[in-house]
Amino acid sequence: MIVCVCHRVSDKEIHLHASEGKSFEDIQIDLGVATQCGRCEDCARDVVEQCHANATMVHGAWKTITMTRHL
Repeated sequence: MIVCVCHRVSDKEIHLHASEGKSFEDIQIDLGVATQCGRCEDCARDVVEQCHANATMVHGAWKTITMTRHL
């Protein structure tokens, strides 16, 4: 899905950058998202937050599994 029409940035592109640990501001610089009309900012931020939340959940689950195995 295209999130930023002005710069033709998709949710997949945002997700890819966010999964590398980049912040919204870093992604803004890299992709130009939410730098022209600004209508996409809320949606773009939601994609970044969702990606970071998923990464935290996966990392936390992995930590729990690893710690449980060592006990």
